[in-house]
Amino acid sequence: MREQYAKQLEYLHVEMVRMGALCEDTITCVTRILLGETALLEQLQETAQQIEQEEKDIENHCMRLILKQQPIATDLRTVSSALRMISDMNRIGVQTQDIADICRCLKGKHLECEALLREMAEAAGHMVTMSVDSFVRQDLELVHEVVGYDDVVDDLFDQIKKELIGILGQGTDEEHGEICIDTLMVTKYLERIGDHASNIATWVEYSITGKRTK
Repeated sequence: MREQYAKQLEYLHVEMVRMGALCEDTITCVTRILLGETALLEQLQETAQQIEQEEKDIENHCMRLILKQQPIATDLRTVSSALRMISDMNRIGVQTQDIADICRCLKGKHLECEALLREMAEAAGHMVTMSVDSFVRQDLELVHEVVGYDDVVDDLFDQIKKELIGILGQGTDEEHGEICIDTLMVTKYLERIGDHASNIATWVEYSITGKRTK
């Protein structure tokens, strides 16, 4: 029974890593879409659907572990943290799709602040990668690095917002105004992806220590 229990926990770990890798794939994909590679829109949608299915599978596995194995102490924290993390991972997939939907509607037009947008997308992607790595390594130092790096994403959001306010303040036609709003929406989704990466990292911290940085 104990050996079977250990295998079930290992399976949970493997599936969490797999779901995290899919999240990293969506960030890479959406960054390239922002740079004009619209051919990747279909691939992004497929990966986001895989993330959604992984969330359901992991959730079911966790519930079976709780009901059948009744884990205690550290193991219970691991399972409960996994349930929290997969929710944030799924939201990352959803928000990359939201960004892709905006890019799809542009039909060849370009968003404003492209250089800053690319930098922000890469920063958010870096946070997701670090948060997944913090889980794989069970690394508290990396957890704190993820949480601190959220300031980088927030600062880029503020920079882009100020530039957009400046553009709109100079007066612009309706079409250009819509592009500015679309750009702001994309930055907000990227900012939320950074927040979800922070959440993942702090749930890793909880699984290790029983405490969670807010």
